[in-house]
Amino acid sequence: MLLVINGENPQPRLIAKVVDILKRGGVIAYPTDTTYGIGCSIMNKKGIERIYSIKQREKKKPFSFVCSDLSDIARYAKVSNYQYKIMKRLLPGAYTFVLPASSTVPDLLVTKQKTVGIRIPDNHICLAIVRELGHPIITTSANRSGEEPIGDPASVDRELGKQLDIVVDGGILSAAVSSVVSLIDDVPVVLRQGMGDVGWCE
Repeated sequence: MLLVINGENPQPRLIAKVVDILKRGGVIAYPTDTTYGIGCSIMNKKGIERIYSIKQREKKKPFSFVCSDLSDIARYAKVSNYQYKIMKRLLPGAYTFVLPASSTVPDLLVTKQKTVGIRIPDNHICLAIVRELGHPIITTSANRSGEEPIGDPASVDRELGKQLDIVVDGGILSAAVSSVVSLIDDVPVVLRQGMGDVGWCE
């Protein structure tokens, strides 16, 4: 089911409808500043398992998640002054930052190295959902593992809609992904080059 939400001024009533679905254990597709993502509450273990199944993704690869702002990140990661300055300059934006995980993060989302991937996309709909929910949501591109990301909400609905509780339509997006940068030990390392400029890492 497609739910059209205004990308510039998300309607509070519609955001509340999406959040109600998340609070009831739902899995959604939603727009980011790159392509469409699939998500659920990070507290929803069954939802996370559903996303692994939808994605056909190996369980040993944890998902990243979306925070609403920098203070929210500090609840889920151990952030140094250097890391904070980098993120303050680049977020919201098309980056996933790998940081040391705090004890608040559910085990399913922590790597063996005790790290997490965190995003703050530059997308009003996405951030409104996370703020209204009160805690982060999973972020992973709306596609099956190994396939191209999907930037058209109608295609997301056609390909994955039967396995999702709702597809939030925020318009046509790119098929790009975020740049993934590790900031562990205050050393920026590019793990994946995507839409976000990584020239500053050199």
